[in-house]
Amino acid sequence: MAKTAKEEALKILDKNMIGTMATVQGNKPHSRYMTFFNDNFTLYTATSKKTHKAEELKQNPNTHILLGYDGHGFGDSFLEIEGTVIESDDEAMKEKVWNKALKGWFDGPEDPDLLILKVTPTQMRLMNTKGEEPQVIEL
Repeated sequence: MAKTAKEEALKILDKNMIGTMATVQGNKPHSRYMTFFNDNFTLYTATSKKTHKAEELKQNPNTHILLGYDGHGFGDSFLEIEGTVIESDDEAMKEKVWNKALKGWFDGPEDPDLLILKVTPTQMRLMNTKGEEPQVIEL
């Protein structure tokens, strides 16, 4: 049975944690790899309060994220996500997002520099599904 675009998007979000996140710096795009955590199509990522991206998002809360391309070639489905970002100091979310990979940057979920970025998608498109046209995911 064929999956719907929304089911395929959820599969990509659940399977792929690493993607690129673009912000705007000096009226130009600035992209970097980030680790994302999915909660019903809302994405969360950890960063430091001292990063450029935190400053950039205060000036312009819009982001563009690419998530899911496996690098095998044509037919690798991936998501293009446009969204808005808000900062969160929520302790429960810091605990939820915390993992041992963050130890290189933070002392723990209680680290005062740890900042959680909440990304609310405004548009999500399923891309590169074996030659099919991009599909907009209804959220």
